[in-house]
Amino acid sequence: MAVQAIGPGGRPYPPPPESESVVPAQVTVLGAICLQLLLPDRLTVGPSWLIPALEGVLLGGLALSSPRELEREHTRRRTVALAMIAFVSAANVYSLATLTHFLLHHHVGNGRELIVSGVLIWLTNFLIFALWYWELDRGGPGKRAAGRDEIPDFLFPQMNDDRIEPLHWRPRFIDYLYVSLTNATAFSPTDTMPLSAMAKSVMGVQAVVSLVTIGLIVSRAVNILAVGVL
Repeated sequence: MAVQAIGPGGRPYPPPPESESVVPAQVTVLGAICLQLLLPDRLTVGPSWLIPALEGVLLGGLALSSPRELEREHTRRRTVALAMIAFVSAANVYSLATLTHFLLHHHVGNGRELIVSGVLIWLTNFLIFALWYWELDRGGPGKRAAGRDEIPDFLFPQMNDDRIEPLHWRPRFIDYLYVSLTNATAFSPTDTMPLSAMAKSVMGVQAVVSLVTIGLIVSRAVNILAVGVL
């Protein structure tokens, strides 16, 4: 349920209705699918093409069933979108867990392959959590487009200073992409703060995945390369 005002000076909330394009989100999903296709077979569930193919079918269904511009809430579209995001997230976590297990319990001599695999997993993590934030904040993009925003899950800088942006400012996909990037690199919020328990939980999961990927796998791979040079 939307509230009437939030922020300093009684900033009106929610902002007026404004349509939002779903193309950036669809391109992001496509990018995550392409990254998964590049992973070695031993880091994927089944054949390397299986999960990306299933994700591609879901993406195609979303593209055909929903408009390019969201103007109102589409309950089924959002349900399928959240299921697809969860599916990609689970596949990426599986790849990370498999790579970590392989690294800790097997002799590894190919540091370059580890680095490439770690980078692919990190990039997928970055892209997929941008989609999580976009779909979760304020009840989802459909509600935001219809001007029926729920209570914010994130506090953006523009919501604190009326001199930076107009009173009717609303975050777009690029804003959530940036939040995901900073959280994946800093392992914590930077300029945008999580407000709800859900937002804090999702950001925490992303930070852990990113920390394990960079701190354990990439550092171990660099060590293997250094030993090989010596």
